[in-house]
Order: sequence, then C-alpha cells, then structure tokens
Amino acid sequence: MTATPLHVLCIGHASYDLVFSVPHHPGADEKIVADDLLGCGGGPAANAAVTVAKLGGKAGFCGYLGNDVYGDSHLQELQDHNVDTRFVVRGESPTPLSTVLVKPNGQRALINYKGQTSALPATAIDFDGLAAKVLLFDGHEPHISLRLLNQLTHPVPSVLDAGSLHDGTLALMDKVDYLVCSEKFAVQYAGDENLALSKLAQIAPVVVITLGERGLIWQRGQEQGSLSAPPIVAIDTTGAGDAFHGAFAAGLAKGLSWVELLRYASVAGALCCTKIGARPGLPSLSEHQKMLASWPANGESE
Repeated sequence: MTATPLHVLCIGHASYDLVFSVPHHPGADEKIVADDLLGCGGGPAANAAVTVAKLGGKAGFCGYLGNDVYGDSHLQELQDHNVDTRFVVRGESPTPLSTVLVKPNGQRALINYKGQTSALPATAIDFDGLAAKVLLFDGHEPHISLRLLNQLTHPVPSVLDAGSLHDGTLALMDKVDYLVCSEKFAVQYAGDENLALSKLAQIAPVVVITLGERGLIWQRGQEQGSLSAPPIVAIDTTGAGDAFHGAFAAGLAKGLSWVELLRYASVAGALCCTKIGARPGLPSLSEHQKMLASWPANGESE
C-alpha cells in the first residue's frame, strides 16, 4: 500500500452509461432514431473521482464493478485517468447500467438498471492504512461508508453528495461535515424549499444546496449566502452534480477559502453541462482554470 495520501477518496456508485442524443423524448409506442451514441463510465462517486484527477488531484475510487464487459471498460477508464482503483471490488453481479436520453436543450431522462447488484457489505473492503485528505460519499455504498467513518482515528473532512433521498443518504447525512445536496433532495427531505436550508442546517455543520442554473445557497453555522451560476449554454446536464461534488472535495483538499471553494466547484459543474455525456463533460484543468479566471467574482451574497 502506497504511503502517498490521496487528496480525495470517492466512495459509492459506479455504472456504465449509454447516452443517446435524441431530437425529443419518445412518446408511447414511438420509435425514434438517435442522432448520436456515447458509451462511457458513470456514477456519482466514480465521476467525482475522475473530476478530482482531471483537476490535478490524486483521486481514488471505492465501490463495485461487475466481472463483465462494462466493468472491464469502466475500470480501464478509471485507470486511464490515473484514478487509484485498489479499493474497487469486482464480482459476478452485473455492473449497473444507465441509459440516458438527452434532448437538444440539454434536458435528460435516465433509466437505471442494477439487476441483483446490491450494496457491498461493511466487511468488503479493508481500509487499514488508508490515507486521504478528504472523503466523498454518494450514499450508494452505505455499509462500507459507515464503517470507514467509524474507524477513522483522526478527523478527515467528509462530504456527502446527496442527489436524492434514499436509505444511503439518510444514513450518512448527519455524519458528514459537508452536506452538499441537490434541490431535489432538499425538497424531498424538508417538504418545503423555503425551509430546506435551515432544516438541513440542523443536521449537518455545513449545507450547500445546488439549484442548477440558479446557482446555489448555503449555510455554515449561522452564516448564510448564495452564489449565482457561471453563464453557459447547456448541452447536457448529465454529471453536472458529480463534477460539482468532485471539485468541491478537491477544493477542500487544496485548502481553498469558502467563497473560492464554492466558485471552484460551480465552474466544474457548469463546464460539465457544455458537452454530451457526464464523463466526457468533466473539465480539464486548463478548461477549469480558464473559466474560473474569466468569471467575475460578483455573484456571492452573505
């Protein structure tokens, strides 16, 4: 086991994505022809790990991939991006698949298939000797996530990517330092979007709610604020949240100030919307630096 610490270890879901570009979402009994097809690795934690690596950080991914062609392809893709894969578990259950239909305006529809693939048991991975500056969870591997949090011998900043309300995000939301959630999750949990931020702030020390093209709102202790989104033309929003969370964790590992951190993550999320597919949309370091430098720092409010 290498003694070099990871900047970010991302724990959670890996899938394989089949992304179809379609002129419109098909209706009942309608047959349409896709304009383009992209096959690539996906999943919130796996995409976040690639984001960290593309931004120049040392990233690791921890989760499951099946012993099938999709698992083989995704594993190779992670390794091609220099993501540490020593915490990947392979098995006979299938690699989860996602079919994504993307319309010309960037809106999407997703179909996920996991078959009998279930969350890994708590004992599936030996974390002894792990050294990481930041831990990022997506809630899809709650058993190994909770075990890792419980066995930490010193504080490590932890982030939860809460995309939707399910058993995994419920199990982790009060155990992390940074609850970074979608508007969907916030409304599902709080029942009222106007009360969501204050209600979630009773659960986690720091809360960020991403609002897509409307930017984000946040609460840290008694402080609250907002940040507008960088101006872009959206082609496909798939993976924007994954890019945001990966960059957020990478920024934490870099020791960025709070406003710098929010801008750093927002730029990554925005850039992901400018290309088809989540994985191809994850920004390079040069793309990220260019947009960050050109985006006026006047969208914050406290």
